[in-house]
Amino acid sequence: MKFITKSQIKLPKRRKDSHKGDNGLVLVVGASKDFIGAVALAGIAALKSGCDLVKVIAPEKVAWAINAYSLDLITMKLKTDYFKSNHFKIVRDSMEKFDVLLIGNGIGLKDQTKKFCRNAVKNIKKLKVIDADAIKSISMNDAENSIITPHAKELEYFLINSEINKNIIKKINNEKNIQKKSKLIQKITQKFLDKNNIILLKGRIDAIISKNKIFYNKTGNAGMTKGGTGDVLAGLCAGFLAQSNNLLQSAINAAYFNGLIGDILLKKKKGFTYLASEMVEEIKRIRNHS
Repeated sequence: MKFITKSQIKLPKRRKDSHKGDNGLVLVVGASKDFIGAVALAGIAALKSGCDLVKVIAPEKVAWAINAYSLDLITMKLKTDYFKSNHFKIVRDSMEKFDVLLIGNGIGLKDQTKKFCRNAVKNIKKLKVIDADAIKSISMNDAENSIITPHAKELEYFLINSEINKNIIKKINNEKNIQKKSKLIQKITQKFLDKNNIILLKGRIDAIISKNKIFYNKTGNAGMTKGGTGDVLAGLCAGFLAQSNNLLQSAINAAYFNGLIGDILLKKKKGFTYLASEMVEEIKRIRNHS
């Protein structure tokens, strides 16, 4: 098995004469009254990847908390505790000014929220990063031009929603060999991958699965089981994607950097005491020296 190396990391080029907006604009849609921090972590990670601007659409109380946490994130405040179907038009209209939609972080699984996620993913045609509960809300028929970033359980929901045979799902869940697992996933999701989609399967070894290729990433460690590390990964995916428009390379860059940051913090902290918020703070140093 060949793993991603530093030589395969290709960071977006930044023109010296570029203006605000030339290096990518990300719209983050997520959060609920139950999960506040996820969108902030994702948004700041996207900014620190090098994109020019990040706006977060979130329930009002969450958005005010984000404003208190960071002066760099713009927010739109919705008078609700959870996303509902009627919020789709707001997001669709907002996306006219943005390059990439990041959806799902902390958004929850209320019925109306799941319906909102499906509608947004299916009807917004621009580049997308789909994470967390948004993955659990959609099927293979809903998405195109996307990176989805599931862990094993989120992938299971996604396959169930896609009406994949239960025995095949069980076989994937039980397969311990990441090469065999990822090749099986690639085979059964080929229709999905054909629609310009990438699956970034998170795990001890990450698998980045495209239509024709699979890449494996071994950066990272057991400390990354903490809540929020996946939000940082999703934010990196969105930020790199907004700058490059390259789905596969953005997923490769994000997986490698996310794990590398975890490895650096493991050594600095001399153990597994580091937090996702500390990972966000480390992005700048890694990004500038790569």
